[in-house]
Amino acid sequence: MNTPARSAKHSLKAGKKLVLGWCSIPSPVTAELVARAGFDAIAVDLQHGLIDYGTALSMLQVIDATPRPTFCRVPSGDLAAIGKALDAGFSGIICPLVNTREEAEAIVRAARYAPLGERSFGPTRANLVHGTGYFQDSSNLVTVAAMIETAEAIANLDEILAVDGLDAVYVGPSDLALSLGHTPVLEPILPEVAREITRIRVSAQHRGKFAGIHCGSVEGIGRWLEEGFDFATLSTDVRLMSAWLATATAQIGALPAVRESRLR
Repeated sequence: MNTPARSAKHSLKAGKKLVLGWCSIPSPVTAELVARAGFDAIAVDLQHGLIDYGTALSMLQVIDATPRPTFCRVPSGDLAAIGKALDAGFSGIICPLVNTREEAEAIVRAARYAPLGERSFGPTRANLVHGTGYFQDSSNLVTVAAMIETAEAIANLDEILAVDGLDAVYVGPSDLALSLGHTPVLEPILPEVAREITRIRVSAQHRGKFAGIHCGSVEGIGRWLEEGFDFATLSTDVRLMSAWLATATAQIGALPAVRESRLR
């Protein structure tokens, strides 16, 4: 088994704080760039990312060459979608919009083999990546994270956290802010939203769950990791590229020769 190299759960249990890179662009090339940039783990986004299953598999193959623990943000808690992501070799699942205990139980059932769950056996590529003992060790290898990002989820937080087999919660600040009646932004985080984020972390860790959060900047990562979060994500490949290009083109436009030319 290659658990130490491939499992975020292994690192989190050892007390390490993880910073994730986030892939939304449907390209093995950009996935490789993100994977080789120095992040502790990589997530491939099948919810809001522009990525289909076949492309996600190709991206996962180049990420595995680094190697880094890999998360898949699945589009929903669907049994088949979670099973296919794990069979492809992802070692972690992030499921969006988990609002109730029943929904949390459903993603655990989808990600765990019997008797803990209902995942169908067929780890086609997972056996190649994680070794022939994958079935026996999958519960220790696979990280199951529920996104807490609505007022409903906060109201049901204690029940969600009580679900056996759920390893972590992952805060989506934009959707959380939207659900609480504010503009959906990663930063700046309003005091009301920040209080709820802290409450989610404290409650999760009190129940023995890991707590993660999506961040819009390096400063945001520093803030939330220092507060006590176990893992955090730096933006997305799309946002990082867009921000760099916007800054670079603004600087180019300010160059005297360029500015003067455009005034003609």
